[in-house]
Amino acid sequence: MDLKFEIKRFNELSTLEIYNLLQLRSEVFVVEQNCVYQDIDGKDDKAIHLLGIFDEELVGYVRIFKPGDYFDEASIGRVVIKESHRDRKWGYELMNKAIEVVEVELNETKITISAQLYLKKFYENLGFKQTSETYLEDDIPHIQMKRN
Repeated sequence: MDLKFEIKRFNELSTLEIYNLLQLRSEVFVVEQNCVYQDIDGKDDKAIHLLGIFDEELVGYVRIFKPGDYFDEASIGRVVIKESHRDRKWGYELMNKAIEVVEVELNETKITISAQLYLKKFYENLGFKQTSETYLEDDIPHIQMKRN
């Protein structure tokens, strides 16, 4: 069985979908990474939400912004695969779909991300290149990366 994707604007998300995506983001970015930070940052209403669903469960998620809403270029963030499903290598599927959404829905090819440093090779394999020195974001080393 493959990952099924749904693309939704904020106003198209059901209450349950919002609950599930916030729960998944909190599970990984706050609990698993032991990082206390404000995940609910007031930007979800501007984003395109890419949901990765397997067997009727949200197991992957990304939010996508048009140029100017996060960075000068289009951007992809909050990239997450549920820990119990990471062995399936769905991160690449999820990111390739996110890149496609940027190209098709936003008609953009330039993408900027703020990547956790330990994922540098993962993003390089998707065509991103490091464009900044390492910086701390919520006490986690990050780098800015761009894809043209």
